[in-house]
Amino acid sequence: MLSRLSGKEHSVVTGVAIVHCSSKDDYLDTGVTEFFEETKVKFAELSEELLWEYIHSGEPMDKAGGYGIQALGGMLVEYVHGDFLNVVGFPLNHFCKKLGELYYPPPKHTIHHIKYDSIPSVETFEILSDGDCDSSDNGKMEDAKRLTNGGLTELRKCKESNCSYKIPMEIQNGIPRNVTQCLSKLTDLLDGFKGSKVLFVACKLKIFDLLKDRGTVTTEDVANQLNTSLRGTERLLDACASLGLLEKNHQGYSNAELTNLCLVSNSEYSLHDYILHCNDHLWPLFTHLELAVKEGTSQIHHTSEKKVDDLFQDFHCQSAGVKQRFVRAMDSSSKVTARDIGTAFDLSQFKVVCDLGGCTGALAYDLVQIYPEMQVIVLDLPEVITDVTSCQLSKQNACEVSFVSGDIFKDNLPEADLYILSRVLHHYSEEKISLLLNKLSALSKQGIALLIAEILLDEKRIKPARAVFQSLSMTEGKERNALEYQELLEEHGFSNVQIKITGNLLDVILCSKKLSS
Repeated sequence: MLSRLSGKEHSVVTGVAIVHCSSKDDYLDTGVTEFFEETKVKFAELSEELLWEYIHSGEPMDKAGGYGIQALGGMLVEYVHGDFLNVVGFPLNHFCKKLGELYYPPPKHTIHHIKYDSIPSVETFEILSDGDCDSSDNGKMEDAKRLTNGGLTELRKCKESNCSYKIPMEIQNGIPRNVTQCLSKLTDLLDGFKGSKVLFVACKLKIFDLLKDRGTVTTEDVANQLNTSLRGTERLLDACASLGLLEKNHQGYSNAELTNLCLVSNSEYSLHDYILHCNDHLWPLFTHLELAVKEGTSQIHHTSEKKVDDLFQDFHCQSAGVKQRFVRAMDSSSKVTARDIGTAFDLSQFKVVCDLGGCTGALAYDLVQIYPEMQVIVLDLPEVITDVTSCQLSKQNACEVSFVSGDIFKDNLPEADLYILSRVLHHYSEEKISLLLNKLSALSKQGIALLIAEILLDEKRIKPARAVFQSLSMTEGKERNALEYQELLEEHGFSNVQIKITGNLLDVILCSKKLSS
């Protein structure tokens, strides 16, 4: 049946007769009210593969399931015009309205039509004031209320002695309130990827840079500056406004406060470069999520021009321009976390610090500002170190920060009192982590401390969601909770493990290794 309905509009027509019985002087009196309801269902183009997927989904193949409008069946239908419940089996909305008319007919001038998408127009009735309503009418209203299961037609008391009743919204829509709330949450999830892409495209076009310090700008101005279509530009700007990224008034658009703080490319705490990294690298990874789940491996080989096994190997294979964008992305995210990492614990006792994989030194520069007596060595790959100057501005105490090129696994590590691993451990396998921690532990002849900055999962390993999402795109590594990190560190000889939830993007762990005997 469904295959024959492919691409067609199908009508469901239901006829209903209501027989109202009353008794007077031992005689039965009857009155009949008749109506019919037509609902039109437009089906999409249905392939055989799609139909079998629906059939094998376990959906009921009764009237509602067969018409493809229940649960997963929604993917088969383009629209429903009319009473949804009519297709399910009975035109309940129309029936309830007729009961109201039967037990308390409203004057014509009080009928108002309310239209809903894919739902028929439903009438609400404003009835007369108490002065115009006699007791017999009120009695009939109570009877109707009882007849309709305690509230399908609801009597309401209004201010200033006005009485009115309205069919409750959940009955008008034919959907219980708890289902409506669930649908709202699911809709947010379904549209979430669209909001992300709106943010990505707006950053890529540098719309927020264009609007900064220019007050209110019209759609035409933005389209002319970007050489984009007027229609597409307007829709993108409206989408940004709906997400709270832009403010909109009758004159045009302007940046919201959070946009000027975090999305303008040259702001102090800009995430602009990291957002572009998400668009160019993480977005493609998540388009292959189904394969990643089936195979249990990262899908970076599908998104990279060369066959690689992980993100860092991919870094070696990229062009100079791509490498620089990656470095700037890491720099932008480090700037918003650096101060909270540096102040999570009192680090004033440490005079020489080595930030392993410290990239552009964003954390290092904040550390020497917080602790003026501290010297920080940043160790990272040669390809990263050569791009450091592109991210550096004039920094206070910059002379206290030095850069050394090297591989944290293969090369000797500089001597220091405190070693930092920020956003490093979650990338690697258990074997590589063990290799690195053993290497650090071997330096403990003079005693060392280790500071780790990572996203910490909760005990159930389901929050924060961004950590769980990040795990889906990773290669050998994984996210851990606080207890798992504590056990990992203690296995490698570290003790006095302290944990701080910062409320920022990264949490902090501090531990130490005592002097070797």
